[in-house]
Amino acid sequence: MCLGEIVITPTERLVDTNGVTLRVTEAGEPGNPVVVLAHGFPELAYSWRHQIPALAAAGYHVLAPDQRGYGGSSRPEAIEDYNIAELTADIAGLLDDVGAESAVLVGHDWGSPVVTNFPLYHPSRVRAVAALSVPPIPRAPAPPTQIWRHIFGDNFFYILYFQEPGVADAALNADVRASLQRMVALEGFTGPVDEMAAQPLPPLPDWLSAEEFEEYVRAFEVTGFTGPLNWYRNFDRNWEITDPSAGNVAATTIDVPLLFLAGSADPVLSFTPRDRVTEVATGGYREVLLEGAGHWLQQERPEEVNAVLLEFLGEVSK
Repeated sequence: MCLGEIVITPTERLVDTNGVTLRVTEAGEPGNPVVVLAHGFPELAYSWRHQIPALAAAGYHVLAPDQRGYGGSSRPEAIEDYNIAELTADIAGLLDDVGAESAVLVGHDWGSPVVTNFPLYHPSRVRAVAALSVPPIPRAPAPPTQIWRHIFGDNFFYILYFQEPGVADAALNADVRASLQRMVALEGFTGPVDEMAAQPLPPLPDWLSAEEFEEYVRAFEVTGFTGPLNWYRNFDRNWEITDPSAGNVAATTIDVPLLFLAGSADPVLSFTPRDRVTEVATGGYREVLLEGAGHWLQQERPEEVNAVLLEFLGEVSK
């Protein structure tokens, strides 16, 4: 990307943080305000390819890791190693690596809970938060899987399907290319993987080229899906460790500006209600919905997403 005479060329390097090694895509001048981009499932730092050069060209030092379990980063074996305390500590370690006291955090999909929980664990190290697709919600009155089993009963819900170690892993790993193509094109799971596999393979969406898609295929053919699925297997553990009475969190609300950005057609909005967001976001809240956009927001509508993020960053970085 060019901005006048400035050519932004992101680089990759490995960063040791919190007992793991993360492969980080980086752009922008060290010393500039830091922005961390946290991807979701099944994504990579590559999912921010449209944002990284744009934010760096605007004067930010951008760090986009392959989060633990993904891509070129460490893949711990234990399920509990993917709990929210560890995921947020990974990000804190990235700030340590570049000598940043604080940063603006941007997360998409599973990256959104990472960046919205970060202020609970590290409140002094965050200037603002932008959550894409998944809004923060108040802590549930019971373990999440217990609530979902009550709501969905015998009906399929993909997060409950992911809970049993090895089941979804094996099904997704059996044909990585087809699994990824279905997830991207269908924006999620309409049933167990073997049932979805019996249906015709949908085409890639217009916003994702065959060459871009290959970046994901190559990565997940190496790593498989177990690490990413282990994030889902920590929902109840995360509920337990974020209980304020347990003494693990330093804050109970997000006391910095919060932007929620989503597509109006994102299926995730159907089970992540936003009517109580302001109980969590006490530092100022703004919501932007892009009409007709789906779940893979920053890839589907990159120019609009970049414009919203740059406006937000301009306000919170002053």
